Amino acid sequence: MDSSKHICIIKYDKTLTNFNKGKMAKTDFVQQFINTIQDSSDGIHAVSVVEMASGMSLGAFSDGKLDPDVASAYNVEVVKSKLKAIDALGLKETIDDILITLNTQYHVINCTSKGTHMIYVAADKNKANLAMLRALINKGVQEIEKNL
Repeated sequence: MDSSKHICIIKYDKTLTNFNKGKMAKTDFVQQFINTIQDSSDGIHAVSVVEMASGMSLGAFSDGKLDPDVASAYNVEVVKSKLKAIDALGLKETIDDILITLNTQYHVINCTSKGTHMIYVAADKNKANLAMLRALINKGVQEIEKNL
């Protein structure tokens, strides 16, 4: 891992530190997921696992290009707005993921099926593999649904 990268402080609720009969602590799971994203793809600018109700990050990483906590808080609003639009249109659909493509970056957002948590990843378009990012994020969402 590049030494110029900065890992943000993990914020968590005391209830997340409890162990479940031999399972790892839930905050350990979040950090392990963040490490997997960093190690599995080039060009990662930020990763955040977010609790949707509060918009607070349970864990985050940034290479210094953007603040994942600020990005996460705003992206929670993007998800909520899209869900309202789906409801207003009477669609019987769920969000697979949300991709925002900037000039030089991908921003990918995915939520758990119950809508309690989301994963946000920002990556360099010229370095990151979008298909790999989506696959990693989807796997992370499945793990979050099992562990959080």
